[in-house]
Amino acid sequence: MNAPIVSFNHVGKTFDVDGFELEAIREFNLDIAEGEFVAIVGSSGCGKSTLLRLLVGLDRQFRGQISVDGKAVTGIGGERGIVFQEHRLFPWLSVADNIGLGLVNEPLSAAQKHKRIHDFIELVGLGDFARAYPHQLSGGMAQRVAIARGLVASPRILLLDEPFGALDALTRQQMQDELLAIRARAKITTVLVTHDVEEAIFLADRVVVMEPRPGRIKQVVDIALPHPRHRSSFDFHQLREELLHELTSDGHYQPPVPVQVRDLPLSFIAY
Repeated sequence: MNAPIVSFNHVGKTFDVDGFELEAIREFNLDIAEGEFVAIVGSSGCGKSTLLRLLVGLDRQFRGQISVDGKAVTGIGGERGIVFQEHRLFPWLSVADNIGLGLVNEPLSAAQKHKRIHDFIELVGLGDFARAYPHQLSGGMAQRVAIARGLVASPRILLLDEPFGALDALTRQQMQDELLAIRARAKITTVLVTHDVEEAIFLADRVVVMEPRPGRIKQVVDIALPHPRHRSSFDFHQLREELLHELTSDGHYQPPVPVQVRDLPLSFIAY
C-alpha cells in the first residue's frame, strides 16, 4: 500500500474559554490516500471545521501530529488549498482578479499567471465571466470562483468547509455535480466537511462520522457506490439511513424488516 498523502496521528485540540479548557478534538487518527475524496460529517460542535483549520495550517496549537507527504504541517503551504462556506470574494475585484489572489505567492511570470487564471476560469465553466464582478454572479457562480481560487495554485489537496451550505437546494445539487466534474479533471485529493449526510454519500469515497464534545471518530464508512450516484436508488437510501442512525443514536443500525402485505383489494394492484 502506498504511503498516505495526509496523516492525522493522535490529534487533539483544546480551546481556552473564559479561563476553562474546552476539549474540541480527542485522539483523531486518519490516513487519506492520494486522489481520495473523504467527507467528514457530524453535528455542530464536533470539531469538523477545526480539523480543516489544523490541516491547512491556520492553527498550529494542537496535540499529536498532522503530516502531508510524511512532513509535519507547521503552517500554510501551497500544496493545500481551502474553500469556505462563504465565497469571500473581494467585491471590487473581477472574477479573474479574485482567482489571481491564489497566485500571490507563486514564483510565476505575469504571462504564466494570466494563462493559469484563464485555464481555471475555463475549468469551472466561467469563461464568459472573467471580467464580471461578484455582484453580477449568482451564488453558485461565486462559489465556483472560490473553488477556482482554491485550485489555481495547483494544490495537491483541496479542503472544503461546507462550501455549499449557503446555497439553495437546487443550486447545491448542481454544484455537487460540478465539484465531481472539476475533481475528475483536476485529479485532486479532496477533504469535505459537511453536516449533510446525503451530500457526503453523493460525493465521497469514504465518510468519517464524528461524535461531538469532544470531537472524535465514531465510524469510517466506505462508499462503494459507482459514479454517477443516484440519490433515489435503494443502496443510496440505505446508506443514508445507516449514516443518519450513526449520527443520532448509540446502538448498531438494524435495517427495518420488510413488511409483507397480503390480500389487498384489487383497486390497490398496479397494472
